[in-house]
Amino acid sequence: MSRFFLYPLALFAFHVQASSFDDDIVNALIYRTTQPVTYDGAYHKLEYPGGDVPANIGVCTDVLIRSYRQLGVDLQKLVHEDMQNNFRAYPSKRIWGLTKPDKNIDHRRVPNLQVYFERHAKVLTKSLNAEDYKAGDIVSWMLPGNLPHIGMVVNEIAQGSGNPLIVHNIGRGPGMSDMLFAYTITGHYRFVPAEYSE
Repeated sequence: MSRFFLYPLALFAFHVQASSFDDDIVNALIYRTTQPVTYDGAYHKLEYPGGDVPANIGVCTDVLIRSYRQLGVDLQKLVHEDMQNNFRAYPSKRIWGLTKPDKNIDHRRVPNLQVYFERHAKVLTKSLNAEDYKAGDIVSWMLPGNLPHIGMVVNEIAQGSGNPLIVHNIGRGPGMSDMLFAYTITGHYRFVPAEYSE
């Protein structure tokens, strides 16, 4: 088979893999919005790896954790392992006074996820242009009262503003809303599992 025929095939395979991440993560995120979840960030002792708080509770980070886990990616394990090797890179001591990683809570804290994504994801521009935000992108914000928040972009567009909708949990359980530019954006990332290729 000639290399000129193989090249288009390689490009086609690349495109299919990239598309399937968008589809898979969006499906996982939208599924989250169908689950009854009470906002509750209480500390729980979790199994490891693959640990989770009870299914009927959660916070904004749990939307990401559970969505990625549906794709076979365990953020609890990834964050814990990175913190074991690079604890000083994370804000756990400065913010919470911790002296070592805690696999029960570290991955459920927005500042820790931000550091993990800055180290292991593609860091994207924090712009005010809606077209810069694509389905599957992760966005973090600072809410009033210095409360960090995180969510993900899906492939639906708000009719009024033209902004991509965000799946997140801001206190009323997982939902999809037009809030991309409602608060100060503090991070914009794209974290594609190794099983996919972009």
